[in-house]
Amino acid sequence: MPHPLARTRLDAPELKRLPVAPAVSADGLVEGYASLFGVVDLGRDRVERGAFAKSLAARGPRGVRFLFQHDPAEPIGAWRALAEDSRGLRVAGRLNMAVARAREVHALLRQGALDGLSIGFRAVRSVREAGGVRRLTEIDLWEISVVTFPMLPDARIAAVKRGTLHPSRRLSAALSPEADR
Repeated sequence: MPHPLARTRLDAPELKRLPVAPAVSADGLVEGYASLFGVVDLGRDRVERGAFAKSLAARGPRGVRFLFQHDPAEPIGAWRALAEDSRGLRVAGRLNMAVARAREVHALLRQGALDGLSIGFRAVRSVREAGGVRRLTEIDLWEISVVTFPMLPDARIAAVKRGTLHPSRRLSAALSPEADR
């Protein structure tokens, strides 16, 4: 059975839903993983380390949209930092609390009612392996969404925090209040 949000048009972006373990602060700061390397999702895709490198270099965080449920009419914030690490695609962003939908999403994230992240992308290079798994080696990343039903259902929100998140981590600098100025 196809995923309920699966697209059939060839020119439409592919959507990968991965619940991450983001932390959400009182002022809309979000941090987590939008994709994990080497994990086969419900759509039988596996993203390989380095798959996002060219796209991130070309677009940067400001070129990747922060949406709700992959809806281009529902931007809810801006990504401040996106980086591959040994685990996957690590993301840090801020919900725009002046946007009504972002306030709703923030409340649901803090409650634990929403906890998924998902990527919208175009596969640039991939290989179909024996057993039907598609190994994605280069991805053109278009957007990352907060979603209800992610493709990779294992990870969940780890914590709701206040202030700057994970001060010992490189991406947290992008979440400081000074980063918005």
